[in-house]
Amino acid sequence: MPVPRICHTGSQLPKDAGLLASLAFDTIMTDGFREGLDGRLDRPKDFRLILDIDMTELSPDHPLVQAHPENFRILYPAERGHTGTNYRGEAAILNPHAVTPELITWWVDALSRLKSYGADGFRFLKPIECKPLLEAVAENLRTRFPDAVLILDTPGIAWNALSSFSRGHYDFCTSSLPWWDEKSVWLAEEYANLKSIAPVIAMAEVPGHVPPADINLRRSRLLTAAITGTGVIMPLGFENGTNEPLGDTVQMMNLLTASEPILQKPGSLRIHPAASHTIALRLADAFGDDALVAVIARKGTAADAFDRTILADLEEWSDLEPIQARQSDDVARAPGRTRLFRARRAKAVRSRPSVLRSAQQAAVEPRIIIEAVSPSVEGGRYAAKRLVGETLRVEASIFTDGHPLLAAEVQFKAGDDNAPRCFAMTPLVNNRWMAEIPLLRAGRHSFVIEAWIDHFGGFLHDLSKKLDAGKDVRLDIQDGLHLIEEARAKAAPGLRDGLDKLVARLQGLAQSEQVALLLEPSAKELMHLADRRAFKVKSAPFPVDADRKAAGFASWYEIFPRSTSGNPARHGTFRDVIAEVPRIAAMGFDVLYLPPIHPIGRSNRKGKNNTLLALPGDVGSVYAIGSSDGGHDAIHPELGSFEDFKALLAAAREHQMEIALDFAIQCSPDHPWLKEHPGWFDWRPDGSIKYAENPPKVYEDIVNVDFYAKDAVPGLWLALRDVVVFWIAQGVRIFRVDNPHTKPFAFWEWLIGSVRAEYPATIFLAEAFARPATMYHLGKIGFSQSYTYFTWRNTKTELTAYITELSTEPVNAFYRPNFFVNTPDINPLYLQNSGRAGFLIRAALAATLSGLWGVFSGFELCEAEALPGREEYLNSDKYEIRARNWHVPENIVAEITQLNRLRRSEPALQSHMGTNFYNAYNDSVLYYGRYPLGHAHRVLVLVNLDPHHEQEVDFEIPLWEWELPDTGVLEAEDLLTGARFLLQGKMQHAVLSPAAPYRIWRVAPMGSAI
Repeated sequence: MPVPRICHTGSQLPKDAGLLASLAFDTIMTDGFREGLDGRLDRPKDFRLILDIDMTELSPDHPLVQAHPENFRILYPAERGHTGTNYRGEAAILNPHAVTPELITWWVDALSRLKSYGADGFRFLKPIECKPLLEAVAENLRTRFPDAVLILDTPGIAWNALSSFSRGHYDFCTSSLPWWDEKSVWLAEEYANLKSIAPVIAMAEVPGHVPPADINLRRSRLLTAAITGTGVIMPLGFENGTNEPLGDTVQMMNLLTASEPILQKPGSLRIHPAASHTIALRLADAFGDDALVAVIARKGTAADAFDRTILADLEEWSDLEPIQARQSDDVARAPGRTRLFRARRAKAVRSRPSVLRSAQQAAVEPRIIIEAVSPSVEGGRYAAKRLVGETLRVEASIFTDGHPLLAAEVQFKAGDDNAPRCFAMTPLVNNRWMAEIPLLRAGRHSFVIEAWIDHFGGFLHDLSKKLDAGKDVRLDIQDGLHLIEEARAKAAPGLRDGLDKLVARLQGLAQSEQVALLLEPSAKELMHLADRRAFKVKSAPFPVDADRKAAGFASWYEIFPRSTSGNPARHGTFRDVIAEVPRIAAMGFDVLYLPPIHPIGRSNRKGKNNTLLALPGDVGSVYAIGSSDGGHDAIHPELGSFEDFKALLAAAREHQMEIALDFAIQCSPDHPWLKEHPGWFDWRPDGSIKYAENPPKVYEDIVNVDFYAKDAVPGLWLALRDVVVFWIAQGVRIFRVDNPHTKPFAFWEWLIGSVRAEYPATIFLAEAFARPATMYHLGKIGFSQSYTYFTWRNTKTELTAYITELSTEPVNAFYRPNFFVNTPDINPLYLQNSGRAGFLIRAALAATLSGLWGVFSGFELCEAEALPGREEYLNSDKYEIRARNWHVPENIVAEITQLNRLRRSEPALQSHMGTNFYNAYNDSVLYYGRYPLGHAHRVLVLVNLDPHHEQEVDFEIPLWEWELPDTGVLEAEDLLTGARFLLQGKMQHAVLSPAAPYRIWRVAPMGSAI
């Protein structure tokens, strides 16, 4: 039958159907069953008539009730609580499971009479409450009246109950649209369930219910009904809005229902809720190219925002054609309204024949796949970082079609090697292969992976399996001989001789002797050397930088040479620094880092505490580099001479330390370069120099070079590289680079690559406090190590997340964190308020979580006095000469010395990798384990993060890492006290006070060396 457009007129048939016709309805539905109805129903011309039937309720006096009372129960008014649907007062309610021949016959006869009186069909109410009877009646009616329209009223029925209704008995089900919240996807799920029984009619409102007062909601309900049903039902009166009539929208709903091909069959319905709107998408079938779309805006959504988001949520349905109502479309565009569209699936992209490969071209593509290579940074664009002395573990996924045996090797080459060294790869699991390569020299290396089908190896593999299974291998031996003959025909002369001898030995032997000879290692090795490597494929090259150990493991100490005289009135010298070297070395530091040692400009010199006006005697900022005494390749006269500097280098070496210099690319206005190379700087149109800025701050004591100024390329770039090379020539191998993130990445990649190509032992530390992507990119392009956000990570959650990020892939392949606990620029708020305990806590965390950590002088004295409200030191060395008493009470020199001693003796503490966080049931206690590769032991660290209070904690010993039970026992050594003891059981307890806020244990299974 045609898709029905139904108007429910209540309990009466309309006398004048002109209104219904004007609204484009074609079917009338009314409360249908009346006892004693006798004669033709007076239905309007050209309309179908459908009657509501409630088979669950009859009058108590009905002959069917009187004859079969066992099938009914009497419902009294007091139980009902309201006037009955069909009868006032008492009513006879059908037993839900009742189904007898008498009941079936009576109802079939009654509905047949109604059909003869002019009814075209019936809507069955409360079907779940009379299911057995209804199923029997519907089956009879369908046989007797094939053209009868039978509708199941299904809202509110659970799917597991509804699914048992017979398919084929009913023409339609009704949806639960009136209860939909215009965003939930259950409407589409219900539609899919219902249509498996019969096509779905959408109800704009439940007949007899009061329609919503909101005119927008009524209009939305009508338009949504058109899209979400194969037919519609609307109660008469719904079209009379509170403020404006909805006749045009009703007519639009009905005309769409009648005319749109998509709505003539069930098809499918999809619901896509979004933040500002919901999309209802109706398709004739899942693979069709046409759809109808209702876009329902949330109440309060602006029309322009509504329009901007439609296409994004419609996915491939981007070709939209608005469906207009007769009235102005302004109504449909208002906030909170629904718009209808015809949509067409976007045309799929068809490749042009010119970009398609021929079969011949495809056949020469690699048959073997090499992917997921490790280590790899951006697919080999940048070098992975490792240390000399480590073993480089190369892994890759290698596979091909079918089941041939593969072989693979890593071809590893140092930058100055003529030919690579080859390392056979071993298969692991899931197509992963691995090779391990010792890193013996510092500098740039690279590797490629080569894989091929090993036909002879595959032959030997299959031969062995067949022999084990007792199979006849005569033909297999012939296959092996054929492979050897093929190899002999193509082999070089030297190999051919060996293969000739192998063939000669095989001839005339018994089968068992041939098998034994083929399986000999010498035969396999000979064929390996002669292998032509069928379907050989090579990966792209992957670079690896092998750095000397100090790039990944070192303890840094920063000091201002001018603050080493012991007298704030006298400028310190390199000779004064030499006097401090034994003290610093005794604390266990490996690197003595000096801020810029170059001449300081006088123009716009900074005063104490970063004031803009310098007083007589103020020494200025060391970062205002350059004066009449020289620039980046000169020494500030008050520090001493080059001979003094070289003496400092020698003194540091005597104490197993080395000097790191600050490479700061900025100039004071007095720098010689401004006169010698004005084209390297950024000048304003009025001829004045542009000072360095970090808006709103302006640093008038320094100016920045412009890397892309008219004369800067290549002159400036080469000059800066020459500065680094100059200091390398003086004996410096470590450079701390000031603010590298404010200079071009291309410059750094070029400079570091150029320097390290000639001086591979050079280390570059990036002082970059920028966004993570920027800091990580600096690591990728060559910086050996970097400052980090550790300074501001204080809580257990923050530290756990950050350390996990730094110590795992992909970051750990290119980024080495140097955990500075403070700097001349950063006086952390945590330290300002924590007292001595806070300094111990931060030192322990930095020293045990990374192979690289550093302090700025004064940290060991627990200096924390700050400029009010700022993370800066009061009376900072950056702007004045400081004199310190290195023996003040309550210092932490002994603790720092002990931490550095532990770091040197314990491999687990010499890298940021190999960190596991374990359960410690106190949010103020951080608990982690450090594990060195190739060792059975772990170093367990407990740190009280609260500098003010004692903290107790229950924590878990990771017995599972040694496959021990929860009752297992470990040997333990307290690395702070030297005490040895046993740890039994997974759960342990500790008390950590502010005076002793951390524990460090080395643990291992019983009998293992710890």
